[in-house]
Amino acid sequence: MLINGIDIILYEKGEEYRDEFNAPVYGYSDPVTVENVLVGQPEPQEIIDELSLSGKRIAFNLGIPKGDTHDWEDAIVEFFGHKFKTFGIPAEGIEANVPGPWHKIVKCERYA
Repeated sequence: MLINGIDIILYEKGEEYRDEFNAPVYGYSDPVTVENVLVGQPEPQEIIDELSLSGKRIAFNLGIPKGDTHDWEDAIVEFFGHKFKTFGIPAEGIEANVPGPWHKIVKCERYA
């Protein structure tokens, strides 16, 4: 294979408990290592468009490997020594119709 992904650390967002008003209180799971994730720079126009629409600045696009079952919405990911927060709904293709080992794209912004 010519293109290889990297291992990243994923913290999935999930409901921890409900407060006295029955509103959900969210937290993050224990870290999980996800292998073979593609990390790519967004196009300059994509950065501008997303900033105009949502007020978020895309730092990287992540290519998620086929067969992955993690929840990538509002998750925290860690790679290159920094933390990033995913946002938006992942763009997902039909695994059988997408060539290569990746089928989902997730946007992330710098977190901490």
